[in-house]
Amino acid sequence: MSVDVRVSGSIPADVVFNQDGLVPVVVQDDESLEVLMLAWMDAEAIRRTLEEGRVTYFSRSRREYWRKGDTSGNVQWAQSLAVDCDGDTLLLRVDQTGPACHTGASSCFEARS
Repeated sequence: MSVDVRVSGSIPADVVFNQDGLVPVVVQDDESLEVLMLAWMDAEAIRRTLEEGRVTYFSRSRREYWRKGDTSGNVQWAQSLAVDCDGDTLLLRVDQTGPACHTGASSCFEARS
């Protein structure tokens, strides 16, 4: 059963974090429903996102928090957060400003030739 938490909510109690304290987040455009990217969050990134509305992720490679759009200007505003049936994956629906991918593509999942 999916639990939908609006950005003013709290961290869902049934989120299952991995051994590194992270959970994968599938990011979807709230209007078009296009899957934009996959990222990672820990409890603090979820808390920041829910409190601020601006999406914050945790970079596994840099081991630090990053707010989408701080350097690119391609900001993501959280619209809703859902937990999958196992609690080990989040679905974050966002209002995306500009392209979501660092390559300049609208989605990180665009077809490649």
